Amino acid sequence: MQALKSGFRWYGDGDEVPLEFIAQSGAESVFTSLHNIPYGEVWGVEEIRARRDKVAGYGLEWDTVESVPVSEDVKLRSGDFERHIENYKATIRNLAECGIKKIIYNFMPVLDWIRTDLRYRLPDGSRCLRFDPVQFAAFEIFVLKRAGAEKNYSRAQLGAAEKFFRQLDGEGRRAFERSIIDVFPGCKMGLEIGDVRKMLARYDGIGAAELKSHLKMFLDEVLPVAEECGSILAIHPDDPPFDVLGLPRIASRLSDFEEIFAANPSPSNTICFCTGSLSAGLHNDIPAMLDALRGRIHIAHLRSTQVNPDGSFYEAGHLEGRVPMVKVVRKLMELQDERIGRGGGKIVFRPDHGRDMADDLLKPPTANPGYSYIGRMKGLAEIRGIEAALAD
Repeated sequence: MQALKSGFRWYGDGDEVPLEFIAQSGAESVFTSLHNIPYGEVWGVEEIRARRDKVAGYGLEWDTVESVPVSEDVKLRSGDFERHIENYKATIRNLAECGIKKIIYNFMPVLDWIRTDLRYRLPDGSRCLRFDPVQFAAFEIFVLKRAGAEKNYSRAQLGAAEKFFRQLDGEGRRAFERSIIDVFPGCKMGLEIGDVRKMLARYDGIGAAELKSHLKMFLDEVLPVAEECGSILAIHPDDPPFDVLGLPRIASRLSDFEEIFAANPSPSNTICFCTGSLSAGLHNDIPAMLDALRGRIHIAHLRSTQVNPDGSFYEAGHLEGRVPMVKVVRKLMELQDERIGRGGGKIVFRPDHGRDMADDLLKPPTANPGYSYIGRMKGLAEIRGIEAALAD
């Protein structure tokens, strides 16, 4: 079996991990985006080509976009959504003109992911991302003050949440608030809690059925363009894969994806198979999902989570936690060999969310939590070791 095509995420010129280091890791490609362009606006050919050529200058390839964001207007079918959809089509065409035909996106309302601790200390001294439902309850109820939030938690969780929040001093409360708010889109513009309330208020009255309908209508418009260009759009699973903040989540389990692909059966309609996001839900059997969705998998994020009985989870090592990584990599390599045998291309993956460890612990916290260099390089080395052991 052939090795998968390896990648590494890069956040552009401001990333603490430069392209030179990514090239040294052994990765073949980068997953990157034009982060400077506001959501809903067109990515121009010149800017795309400049980014592609800069990446190529380090012996790497930019063939996967992570991501072309879908604006809240599009998700809500309000405001400037029609113009944003037309701009999305133009961006697909411009990327294809530059030879870039794999595009990741998500349809999560308001926020891309949630954690309550960005530097959770593990027994070996390394640090990782963690989600604790008790701490999140404290955020919803005592910081955000979201109406009705208490209905989503047990009496024991509510008591523990109040105890947790009361023991924080003023500085601790501010740090706790920022640890959650700073993963919201626009955080680098200095969002405050009032901004978050306004963002959530836009979704009043929008449930799962409405959001699914909006996703279908978006795909109805953009998938024909992707097919015309020979491109794929890969939806990223919800992270975590369950409802949060009273917002609907529609890409959290196998039945969600089966519904998405049945509603829009285009071959350009695919999934970014993120084992970490999916594994945070105990309802998800990762190998079984891979088997069921194998025809829709061209891109993978490989990581794992450790889920505890209380519903909390943290980012496990790439060979630890709920994801049987050897089995997953074997299945992906088998799928890739079948596809190549039919004249198709390779599956591209990247090691997702590495721990802060070793020298990275001596540096200031990264502006991109979960994306330290050494932890991801360790994950890449482990996955490449699996590939070497499984290769013919």
